[in-house]
Amino acid sequence: MSSTTHRQALVVGASRGLGLVLTRELTRRGWRVIATARQEDGELRAMQSASTGQLEIESLEMTDLDQLGGLRERLEERWLVAGQGLDLLFVNAAIDRGEVPIDQVPTDMFTEVMVTNALSPLRVLEVLRTLVAPGGTVAVMSSEQGSITRNMEDGYDLYKASKAALNQLMRSYATRHADDGHTKLLMDPGHNRTRLGGPDAPLSPEDSIPEVADVLEKQAGARGLQFLDRHGETVPW
Repeated sequence: MSSTTHRQALVVGASRGLGLVLTRELTRRGWRVIATARQEDGELRAMQSASTGQLEIESLEMTDLDQLGGLRERLEERWLVAGQGLDLLFVNAAIDRGEVPIDQVPTDMFTEVMVTNALSPLRVLEVLRTLVAPGGTVAVMSSEQGSITRNMEDGYDLYKASKAALNQLMRSYATRHADDGHTKLLMDPGHNRTRLGGPDAPLSPEDSIPEVADVLEKQAGARGLQFLDRHGETVPW
C-alpha cells in the first residue's frame, strides 16, 4: 500500500450510518476518499467542505446498473490520469424490512432485500475491481447475522438470509479472482445504533468504526478472503 498521504479509498454507501462514519474516520487518518450517496446529504457535504480536498462525493444508486457504469467511467478516467488505483474499495449497503416471519414475507420485499444486500454489492465489486491497485483491499460490510453457525436465535429471517447470501457470493467472488492480488474482507462491525441497528443497539458507530478501520489497515496485503469482526477476529461461516 502507498504512503498514508496518498492512500485512496472509495466508500460506496456513505450518506449515513456506518458508511458516513467510516468516511469520516478514513479522512481523519489521512486517506483521500471518494464517497457515494444516493442523494444530496447535508452531513456528507459539510464533511466535504471541511476536508480541504480530501473528500469527493459521487452520486450512485448502486442497484442501478447504468449509474454504476457511469461511475466506473468517471473513476477510470480519473485514476488513469492520476496513474494510481484505489487502495481500498469498500461497499457498505444494507436494508432491513423488520421482523417478518419468512412465510409472511411478500415476494417483492424478499427481492428488494436480496437485490440490495447481496446482489448489488457484488455487482459493484465486479464493475469496479480493476480500479483497485495491486495489493489493494476489496471489502464489504457484512454482519454476524450472516453467520449460519451463530444463527441460534429466532427472528429477522430475511435479513439474516440476505447477509448469508452476501457472504456466499463473496466467497464465489474470491474464488473467481483468487489470483488478482487483492485483500478480500467481509467485515462484521457489531450491532450498532444506526437506522438499521435501532436505538437500543449496544455499540456506537463512533466507537466501532475506528476499530473496523484498524482491521482494514492491518489486513492490507493479506491474501485470500476473511470474515472478520471489528477486533480482527474470525467470524465463523
